[in-house]
Amino acid sequence: MNFAVFAIAYPIIWILSRLPMKILYIKSDFLYFIMYYLIGYRKKVVFDNLKLSFPEKSDDELKKISKKFFKHFIDLVMESVKAFTISEKEIKRRYIYKNSELVNKYAAEGKSIALVGAHQANWEWSISLPLALNIDVYGAYTKLNNKYFEKWVRDSREKFGVLGCKTSETVKTIQKNYNEKKQGAYILLSDQSPQPHKTFYWKSFFGTKVPVHTGAEMLSKKFDFVVINYVAKKIKRGYYEVEFQLITETPKNYKNYKITDIYTELTESNIIRQPEFYLWSHKRFKHKDIYDEWKEMMAKNKKEKKF
Repeated sequence: MNFAVFAIAYPIIWILSRLPMKILYIKSDFLYFIMYYLIGYRKKVVFDNLKLSFPEKSDDELKKISKKFFKHFIDLVMESVKAFTISEKEIKRRYIYKNSELVNKYAAEGKSIALVGAHQANWEWSISLPLALNIDVYGAYTKLNNKYFEKWVRDSREKFGVLGCKTSETVKTIQKNYNEKKQGAYILLSDQSPQPHKTFYWKSFFGTKVPVHTGAEMLSKKFDFVVINYVAKKIKRGYYEVEFQLITETPKNYKNYKITDIYTELTESNIIRQPEFYLWSHKRFKHKDIYDEWKEMMAKNKKEKKF
């Protein structure tokens, strides 16, 4: 069955991927109409997230942002399809790294780096990071159940030099490299919502207390990583600029959760610049009503994260 699904889907996706971006965006416009006006995919989730995040904006303003988000979201789907066959020349023209010298400075000093980021603009094309950085780049991925798609997707994400590791094996990979004194830059997108029972810290995000991932901070302190945020800004349709933002080069000097605070606040600031290009279809605030319950659970279990 897995092979049959792959055999049917593969040629369709491959053919789409070979089309020029102009054609893909025509298809994107058509799919946007179907998705937004006919199916209404997660329209309420997106609007509710925006309403919670920008209470000062009118419903009309929020609807405009919502429509722009969905147009971008379908574009992102097409750009993700294009990633399967996009050439090095084309991706370097469309996905520009403004200040890669910041990362390369620490790479030259022999440092390993935590590249923290968020689901902003286009994160899929960050597969081109090795083309700009003078250091091995590692990217975690979730293993697919279909082994045929698994190999195809992994090959695509690694074609410019990213070294893939399963999400469940990320810490093991980092520990192995650390023991062998091997440098690396590790892509750690940290803006999604963790499960409450696995959460050690909550932080205000757009004025709402939410559980946040602290893994990037924990790993940075344990392995003495330089922590650098990277954010993609959409310049125009199909074109992006990535900016690197230093959070700290001495993570062990920070109190617990301070680095997480800086990252979260930086992410919020970057979203405000281009709110229509953040992944609002993700249920980022789904646990907002259980903060008090979580605190009681923590007090009962005396659960504390050691960095």
